[in-house]
Amino acid sequence: MIENTLRGIALFKTCEEQFFTKTASSANTQKHGKGKILFLHGDDAEHFFYIKSGWVKLFRETLDGTQAVVDIFTRGHIFGDTSIFEDGLYPYSAEVVESAEIISLPLAPLKAEIESNSTFAYSMLNSMAKYRRQQDREIEHRSIQNASQRIGCFLLRLTQQNEDGRVQIHLPYDKMLVASRLGMQPETFSRALKKLQQETDIEVKGATITMKSLDNLVGYSCAACSSEFPCKDLKPAAE
Repeated sequence: MIENTLRGIALFKTCEEQFFTKTASSANTQKHGKGKILFLHGDDAEHFFYIKSGWVKLFRETLDGTQAVVDIFTRGHIFGDTSIFEDGLYPYSAEVVESAEIISLPLAPLKAEIESNSTFAYSMLNSMAKYRRQQDREIEHRSIQNASQRIGCFLLRLTQQNEDGRVQIHLPYDKMLVASRLGMQPETFSRALKKLQQETDIEVKGATITMKSLDNLVGYSCAACSSEFPCKDLKPAAE
């Protein structure tokens, strides 16, 4: 049930009851195949989205047709919501890059909740600031971390622990998307991922990465970071 899903999203924990009922009444869940364009940069924004499964790429396109990957998101992430603060236009394009199940949600109730609920408005600003801190940290990482450490930090933001205590991460099947997201050439990404395997206890099988614990990955990836808070503390408010 969509309303129950919304209630389980941390970002919405301070929302009023009417937000959940109004949003759920106009929401719908759809399954999309790889290559589905959800919206384009500059389109009028009427919906935002929650990923139940799969992967979505956010990108902008240059005049010569080259795509610049802004981010790639997976299960538990919300996107398209910041268009409220972008004159009602999407600030990037969104494409499904691995078969996904996505909930499309109306923006109007979200905007109304921001205007009437100051506590939630603060939560929205805090979520946006958290994402900005993540972006700022990535700029810093390009100067002080090697490629393997940068991959490690990216993985830390995707961690999910299984019942047996092992950590498992599912990357997009096209791992070159991750390379593009991190500003690396494909060959650099491949070499760096192999080095990360050697330096930590991660196991890579196809698009799935597993590890016994996060300790080695945190110790290796965060060693050169100027912040005392590792990247695993920058997980999205939607989770």
